[in-house]
Amino acid sequence: MGDNQQAARPAARPAARRATRRALREPGGRQAAYTARNRAALISAAQQVLADFGVEATVEQLVAQAQVSPATIYNYFGSKEALLTEALSQMWQEWLAEAYDGKKPGESFDDMMDVCRKLFRVGESHPLFAQVLNKTLKDPSFILAAVGDESLSTLRHAAGPGGLAMSDFDKRVSLFTHALAGIMQDVHITRELTPAEADVSLAIALSLWNLSPAEASRLTSRPLSS
Repeated sequence: MGDNQQAARPAARPAARRATRRALREPGGRQAAYTARNRAALISAAQQVLADFGVEATVEQLVAQAQVSPATIYNYFGSKEALLTEALSQMWQEWLAEAYDGKKPGESFDDMMDVCRKLFRVGESHPLFAQVLNKTLKDPSFILAAVGDESLSTLRHAAGPGGLAMSDFDKRVSLFTHALAGIMQDVHITRELTPAEADVSLAIALSLWNLSPAEASRLTSRPLSS
């Protein structure tokens, strides 16, 4: 296992502690805290397994990482797929909150495009997340199932104020999503694009929303917050 993976493991522990503290304040606190702690530990283990093996990970690999019995996984999540989906969804939510830097998702299309561009650069700032993207982007349907509904809602909210064409909205979303997934694959899997080159590709993809080349260039060349 690489150094980045080892360094990334402790990052999930604060999330487990936060979940435990929240549960202690709820009715039935001690049992709720025990459940929250176990769920958080399973999610943390599943995130590492996603980084190591992707969505093809087996229950045996999850069990080995989490050091639990298979029954524990089924008791808490019902299936391996549900655990992996929740692991990615939680990782996405935590990264998204940081990427928006306190701003509300969907308030600004400019901010949304900044976040898209930060996805091209997660290898520098969030190595475990970048490993997960490397392993899961081969079949984007898994990521879309985990985060797609919320992302679509955010895009729909930002579309009008952002000046996007609203006719055939669902078709444009599908085309843009596939274009973005292709760019992400070239950044995180094949390494054919640098983040700066991915910005240029994103500007081209924005033509799907009838944005002018000048506006697309502006959106993809803004200084990014760290």
